[in-house]
Amino acid sequence: MKKCYFLLVLLFLLTIPTPTKGELVNPNQIYSFSQLETDLNQLQSKYGKHIQVKSIGISHYGRNIWAVRLGKGEQNILMIGAHHGREWLTTSILMKMIEEYAKTYEQGDEYGGNSLQLLDQVSIWFVPMLNPDGVMIQQNGLDEFSFFRRWLLKRMNDGSSNFSRWKANAKGIDLNRQYPVGWKELDSGPKTPFYQFYKGKKPLAAKETVAITKFTKKIKPTIAVAYHSAGREIFWNYKNGKNFERDRKIAEKIAQSTQYRLSQPPKIATGAGYTDWFITTFHLPAMTIEICPYTKETNPPLTYFEEEWKRNQYVGILLIEEASKLISK
Repeated sequence: MKKCYFLLVLLFLLTIPTPTKGELVNPNQIYSFSQLETDLNQLQSKYGKHIQVKSIGISHYGRNIWAVRLGKGEQNILMIGAHHGREWLTTSILMKMIEEYAKTYEQGDEYGGNSLQLLDQVSIWFVPMLNPDGVMIQQNGLDEFSFFRRWLLKRMNDGSSNFSRWKANAKGIDLNRQYPVGWKELDSGPKTPFYQFYKGKKPLAAKETVAITKFTKKIKPTIAVAYHSAGREIFWNYKNGKNFERDRKIAEKIAQSTQYRLSQPPKIATGAGYTDWFITTFHLPAMTIEICPYTKETNPPLTYFEEEWKRNQYVGILLIEEASKLISK
């Protein structure tokens, strides 16, 4: 029996893709905050002429929120991953994108027939893991927390010791319900800190949302994208007003490339999300891109990564192309 079990485990491990020789980022693993920091150090060491790594703030428990700039352009776009703890596969997508694009940009090659020389005019800023505390909690890394903090987290988790469904930050606040636009009207969800959907006592109560809003205002991106999971759908519309057609056309191009469903604008849209805030604050295009098929309340399985990467590998390139068009108008 033990021999059969061992063989099954071995077969499973052999089916998990490993990085190609020379690649630094291995997205086919549980992608932790410590792995993120290791990979960022290596990427900066290898591609230091083309990327810049900096902290834009700290999480509730003092972890750095890292941002990566790729390119030389004075104009920017912004791509954000892991607003939610259980959505760290979005970090894997963005880290893979950073490495692939940096390698191609350095070599002066084309990526899938697309030139990356536009990075000389439009840089991509990546924030691969906005919610490092939440990711760590979801991955059940509670050992470093005190007994009292573990007790608090378990209480927010509805008494369960299984944190695989954890979505919030370490204070039990859902970061994508934290932005000022539409926050007051958002009356659904729990009224106290919880593993998901608690909007907080006031907008921008979480350190993570304060960090990303300040950073967004500083770099003034022409287009912003927040990656989430799951559903294979793109949300792009929230009070776009006179820019409705412009923003819809850009979203359609991303939908065509990813083969994700383009969300139909609801009559009454629920706000308080990052892209809701971005669209109404800057009057520029923004999208929430939901990767992977729907899963239960947990992270999408690693077996989805290769398919989702194929769908998303050109998104950054398309966005800098669209941003350059908007800038030139």
